[in-house]
Amino acid sequence: MVVAVLALVGVLVSLYLLLFKLGVIGTLACGPGGGCERVQASHWSSLLGVPVAAYGVAGYVVLLGIALFGLRAEQLGRPRATRWLAGLSALGFFFSLYLLALELFVIHSVCRWCTASGLIITAICAVSIVGLQRPSRAPAP
Repeated sequence: MVVAVLALVGVLVSLYLLLFKLGVIGTLACGPGGGCERVQASHWSSLLGVPVAAYGVAGYVVLLGIALFGLRAEQLGRPRATRWLAGLSALGFFFSLYLLALELFVIHSVCRWCTASGLIITAICAVSIVGLQRPSRAPAP
């Protein structure tokens, strides 16, 4: 359930950034310095012609779906969803590290919303890895 809540928050953060990138939102609530808008205006904010935030929305939606499916599967004694959550969130974690490195060393600005997304995927990854360590529950009679 923790992963599902975190993934939902991740969807909202990524959607906010995507709406800005698409021009639906005029300015980002980022605080002084304008780092968010500078990062979003850089050519690094798109990958293969698709806004990075769209990958974030899609990734968090997939994680949310797996987490919700996993809740039901665990009740049936089939906790495989945790492996998928750990693997996919690890990919997201490493992609977030890559994006953070770009912010720090190439763009020279930090987006607080991007950092929040990075912290969310890190938490999802950590919770998923901890979930791999706990023994699976037997199915309810």
